[in-house]
Amino acid sequence: MHRSAPRLSRILACAAVPVMLVVAGCSSDSGDAKGSGASASASAQKTAPTVEPAKFAELPDACSSSLGKKTIEDLVPKTKNKGGSPGTSSDTTSRGRCSWNGLDDNGVKGSQYRWLDVGYTRFDSDQSLGSGADRAKDEYTKQVAKAQATEGAEKTSAKPATGLGEQATAVTYGLTKSKEDFEYATVVARTGNVVVSVTYNGAGFAGAKTPSAADILKGAQKAAKEAVAAVGASGEDTEKSSASPSAEASASSSAKTDDKS
Repeated sequence: MHRSAPRLSRILACAAVPVMLVVAGCSSDSGDAKGSGASASASAQKTAPTVEPAKFAELPDACSSSLGKKTIEDLVPKTKNKGGSPGTSSDTTSRGRCSWNGLDDNGVKGSQYRWLDVGYTRFDSDQSLGSGADRAKDEYTKQVAKAQATEGAEKTSAKPATGLGEQATAVTYGLTKSKEDFEYATVVARTGNVVVSVTYNGAGFAGAKTPSAADILKGAQKAAKEAVAAVGASGEDTEKSSASPSAEASASSSAKTDDKS
């Protein structure tokens, strides 16, 4: 009996060792898990995606910079207001619009009426809303759908237009107003984060012939090409003006060095 007591103590001591190791092991695993979680969280924060910066920070003036004077004179003969009628906007860096109309009276031969409208919509990039380009894509789709859904429109057709920004669609249709037949063409284009819309229409009054759909579309596309190019010119000016003084000084210094050599 006396010999069995020490033996029992040794057995109990050995049995206690694995328990302590298990506890220590669990404690170590828990620490590793916490450390791993913190590391993963920090990594997620570092790799959070950022939206692409907006390409254009401003818009050209729709009345004075979107179209050349000759283009306006060609498309809208006898223009009432050569400077155009500006649309109202509370934020001219995001929205701009201008329209022209004129009636070319040919006496007994009747009269030709023309109306031209240019509109700009620009979107900034926003972390929660998306990039300016993606937001402009949505607006582009909406404007094309709106033109196609014009109330009372007849023989509506929508086709891709080439050479106008990154996306462009030309929508043509006929419309009867005040017992006169009008031909319409709306060109919607997207360049970067800006949507450009041009609507051109015409009618023959007092016995004059209604202009052909092909001529109206040709005029709308001509105006749209200039209006889209005006956005690009505005963007280049913005990029030049945003150049840092140090970069300009460096370029100037480099030029002087080249002159001396």
